[in-house]
Amino acid sequence: MTKGKAVFILSSLVIGGLSFTPNLRAQSKPFFQDKTIRVIVAFSPGGGYDLWARLITRYMGRYITGNPNFIVQNMPGAGSITAANFLYNLAKPDGLTLGSISAALYFDQLIGRREVNFDWARFGWIGTPERTSEMIYIRSDTPYRTIEDVRKASDPPRCGAVGTGSTDYYFPRLLEDALGVKFNIVIGYPGSIDIDLATEKGEVHCRAGTTSAFFGREPGRTWAKTGFVRLLVQGGKKRDARIPDVPTIYELMDKHGTSEVIRRLASVLLSPGDFGRPLLGPPGHRARSPKAIA
Repeated sequence: MTKGKAVFILSSLVIGGLSFTPNLRAQSKPFFQDKTIRVIVAFSPGGGYDLWARLITRYMGRYITGNPNFIVQNMPGAGSITAANFLYNLAKPDGLTLGSISAALYFDQLIGRREVNFDWARFGWIGTPERTSEMIYIRSDTPYRTIEDVRKASDPPRCGAVGTGSTDYYFPRLLEDALGVKFNIVIGYPGSIDIDLATEKGEVHCRAGTTSAFFGREPGRTWAKTGFVRLLVQGGKKRDARIPDVPTIYELMDKHGTSEVIRRLASVLLSPGDFGRPLLGPPGHRARSPKAIA
């Protein structure tokens, strides 16, 4: 899907989602005229979630009656939980506050983390501009040339992560369970850009993320060209055409005879890719998808 088509489809979904009460349509003056819609991004600037939010909000106002303004506010913290709690408990369901949070944040609710003050199912879901698949990169100047080197290592590489509900945490943990590798995961970075910077400084060796973000922004595009990092594993069922020599987790599970129980776990842990980079509203905000959008 092209970015232009994604913006059009998501904007169309928001039109339905923001027109959630009949009173808005009955007003002579469009409700959103002279108003500003705030989009809360649960990560620091420069990452995939932030870039998509800024791209979409640049054009979204022209597709909504009243042509509202849009602003993007970054609210990193606790691996996206801070923003999710704000949207769920403090933001009004009036269409003026939306959010983009980690697609895997429901893991934290399922395991009962005490910081979670939201019910994932009750958010007002709007849509996503893309589906994603996971990957993990590692600095090329480390001794780990393949995932097999990581399996054999006595000193595991350090991987940066935002929090337990983010790709950079759950994908390495899945690789540990499925393939018998070991990573030293360092949690607490505000966003992916901060982990990339830590990688350049040598604070960490590796990070898990999505292939779309790695190839879609800097420094991933430059790193891919210069060979500063190498990709070890990808999470899609088929190899991405841009990294044809990088094995998928499914191939590696076949190779190492991973148990059926862990394979089922993998299906669950890789499911956030279908959520992509969700755009949503507070409880009470109910989006309605236009039937004309295929």
